[in-house]
Amino acid sequence: MHAPLVDRIRGEFIEMPGLQLTTAQAARLWGMDMTACEHVIDALVAVSFLRWTATGKIARAENA
Repeated sequence: MHAPLVDRIRGEFIEMPGLQLTTAQAARLWGMDMTACEHVIDALVAVSFLRWTATGKIARAENA
């Protein structure tokens, strides 16, 4: 995984605390294909920076 991309994604969620995105929206926003986007999301969920909402979107985890 590319650190600059991960840093950018973290930064966007920090700057916009209420940001919630579907995987497809995230892929478009970050200019990634779905597979790569899913890997980044999975990695950020694994370290508890992002979480899945009940509606199937990603959002910043409260304890991040």
